[in-house]
Amino acid sequence: MQKSKLILASAILVGLMFTGFSCSSSNLTGARLYIQQKNYDAAYAALQKELSTNPKSDEGWYLLGYVYGEKGQMDSMVVSFDKSLAISNQFKKDITDYRKFFWANEYNKGVGYFQKGNNAASADSIKLYYDKSIEAFNTATMLEPDSSTTYKNLAFVYINAGRYNDAINPLQKLIDKDKSRDGYRYLGQIYYDQGRKYKSMYESSKNVQDSLSYMDYYNKAIKVLEDGRKLYPNDSDFLVILSNSYIGAHKTEVAMDAFKAGIEQDPGNKYYHYNYGVLLLGAKDFQKSIDQFKKALEIDSKYVNAEYNLGVAYLKWGDYLNEEADKKGVKSEAYKEKINIAIPYLENAVQLDATQADMWETLGKAYSIMGNQTGAKSAFDKADQLRK
Repeated sequence: MQKSKLILASAILVGLMFTGFSCSSSNLTGARLYIQQKNYDAAYAALQKELSTNPKSDEGWYLLGYVYGEKGQMDSMVVSFDKSLAISNQFKKDITDYRKFFWANEYNKGVGYFQKGNNAASADSIKLYYDKSIEAFNTATMLEPDSSTTYKNLAFVYINAGRYNDAINPLQKLIDKDKSRDGYRYLGQIYYDQGRKYKSMYESSKNVQDSLSYMDYYNKAIKVLEDGRKLYPNDSDFLVILSNSYIGAHKTEVAMDAFKAGIEQDPGNKYYHYNYGVLLLGAKDFQKSIDQFKKALEIDSKYVNAEYNLGVAYLKWGDYLNEEADKKGVKSEAYKEKINIAIPYLENAVQLDATQADMWETLGKAYSIMGNQTGAKSAFDKADQLRK
């Protein structure tokens, strides 16, 4: 229905161009005739002559914009239309209708190319169609710069194409124009992912610039997501990314408060319980972390991360008890009770996902402490195989 209206507006536009202009130059008269004949090169030449002698011709700039549009030169069309409107509003309605017509064309081209990219078989074809989609949506944003839907679709194509930095600007536009939930969510996610990438680079390189970069991205994620939560306080996705950004930026206490609030708000969210458990484990609050991992498993019995970290919590608790006994010069086997409890959870974790070398290595460590050298060797060998 919307497309039909736009095409109808274009038909009216053509009719308007050749009526109601009794006093005009021979160049304008000739340009109108050439346009009617679809001889756009001749119309362009006539309009160039008109505007060289009369640069304040609102009709001249308007007709030139029309010619540029028919020739597919959208940048020049917009410039010409803007010059016409700067002189007068006589052709404002026709210009608005014409821009909407071409916006619809470019928007639909963007959607079509994106769908072809999603269905393409080869990486080269996917890239080709995504690039064409991006070009079309960028042109559409130029034609209708207030269209939030266009910015949203442009951002999604960039994200699907793996061009995350390029998605930042349209997502910010989406936020600026209509405070979009998706704008906040995806922009926050991009900043968080970039922070995580630079943090990993810093851990390998110890380059100060990488350290500054990851903190900058985490703080950008926090700013965007905090702003988003003010408008969408019940969006659980915001809290997960925001809390992880707090952790990345070494704001653990703030993250704990955020997850507490999240659990109160949505007690059935396994991610809230799991992430809160990770924070508590980092703070060596072993029993509370275990409670949270168990809660996550009550919600999803096959949640491998919770299963594994439940075992890790008992293992670290046992290590902690052993270290404390050593500090006091006391001989105690109490720590082995915790290690023994850890083993079934670690075994369950590798059954749920046998592809994680770290999980096998942790299980091997637990077996070794408990004197199961056969089980330890088997687990360590499995970890080594996965790392090759």
